[in-house]
Amino acid sequence: MASEEYLPITDLGTLKALAHPLRMQVYRLLCVARTATASQLADQVDEAVSLVSYHLRKLAGHGLIEEAERQSGDGRERWWQPSSRGVSIRDADFRDAPEQVAAHLAATRLLHEQHAGMYRRHLDERAAWSAEWNAAAGDSESLLRLTAAELAELREKLLDLLRTYDEKGRSAEAAGETEGREHVALHVYGFPFRV
Repeated sequence: MASEEYLPITDLGTLKALAHPLRMQVYRLLCVARTATASQLADQVDEAVSLVSYHLRKLAGHGLIEEAERQSGDGRERWWQPSSRGVSIRDADFRDAPEQVAAHLAATRLLHEQHAGMYRRHLDERAAWSAEWNAAAGDSESLLRLTAAELAELREKLLDLLRTYDEKGRSAEAAGETEGREHVALHVYGFPFRV
């Protein structure tokens, strides 16, 4: 059974295992689907089932995913699920050595490149979404003047609000209220900059 908590990634090996472009994409798709087979995921990423199976085993080897209950009568199918609600990767856990700093930076850049790719895809497909979804979706930029403590407080409040909506969506889905629900990505970045 998958944990409802976020799994903190604190070791270099697990960070490197996740920081592979295809693995990160497969992990994200599995988090969205909640359970899937290598074959189902391979169709979504347009890769060979054997390659996706290899990457699933790598993710499982680091405790990021686990086998799930079979969803069909086909005994040959191996079903997977995330081992937790998601992962958290903190900068503070990867500052002890140059190799750790470099690995954390590479993983973070890959994650943000994939976020940008998701958003570009949304922009390309915007015309296919209803007026209601186009009105609801959006992006914004806020240029604030804060202390590090205020930014940390703002981040925590935003995460709390996000968790509230995540729980609301999961509860509604568990109650069978699926009509009108879509997968939604919310990417929030808060960082200092100088002009």
